[in-house]
Amino acid sequence: MSIRATVKSALGDRNARTLRRLRNRLTGRPPEPPRPTGLAAISDDLTALAVHFKTDKWGTHRYTRHYQRHLQHLKNERFNLLEIGIGGYGRTGQGGASLRMWKHFFPHAQIFGMDLHDKSFVDEDRITTFVGDQSDPASLNAVADKIGELDVVIDDGSHRSPHVLTTFATLFPRLKDGGIYAVEDTQSSYWPEWMGSEDLDARHTTMGMLKRLTDGLNYEEFVDEEYEPTYTDLNVVGVHFYHNLVIIEKGRNAEGSNKRRVLKQRYSDS
Repeated sequence: MSIRATVKSALGDRNARTLRRLRNRLTGRPPEPPRPTGLAAISDDLTALAVHFKTDKWGTHRYTRHYQRHLQHLKNERFNLLEIGIGGYGRTGQGGASLRMWKHFFPHAQIFGMDLHDKSFVDEDRITTFVGDQSDPASLNAVADKIGELDVVIDDGSHRSPHVLTTFATLFPRLKDGGIYAVEDTQSSYWPEWMGSEDLDARHTTMGMLKRLTDGLNYEEFVDEEYEPTYTDLNVVGVHFYHNLVIIEKGRNAEGSNKRRVLKQRYSDS
């Protein structure tokens, strides 16, 4: 046990702090900064904030550890985060837990939420909510127009595949380069009752669309000379799959290919 721990054990926390203050005064050391308390004490821990605000991003799910990994670089930046789905369905006064969590994790960000139901009771400094329908591109674009630049988009809405695909097709092109797009609760993609499919190769489901993005990452390696790259082929630079959560990184996907050098026989005539 260290000397400091021994003293603390013998004197107790309060007396040990008093002794340190006296030592600092006698030696001319600057006083120790006060330790953060309350929300400030957990503001760097997204999981602790999720537990505090009672959002299911931790507990029912295990999303916060992945979000912390992929969003940590934005911790002290000024940016806009939009979450589709505020929670609480149509119940009065319910919802907004994850918006509050994001606000306290990102102290300089503007946090926006969109929901089918009026959740304006959640609005406060740096949190703004909108009524909108994620199955309607016009509604999505109207909300995006009000926000301006989109740095992070999180789809925690209906979880129905057609709605998820519509939201992605509408908002991903509006996401800035270097932005992050997340799709939550992808388990519904496998449930026919939730507009998913038992067919693991179904193209119309959330997971069908997301899995195709992984091929698009490598479109430059395709040997079909007639292939025309899609918008996502050209603008997705990373896709990270976790249990019921997929995180997509946006950027310019044009690293080039060595296929003509390696496949000399195939390309010898050209």
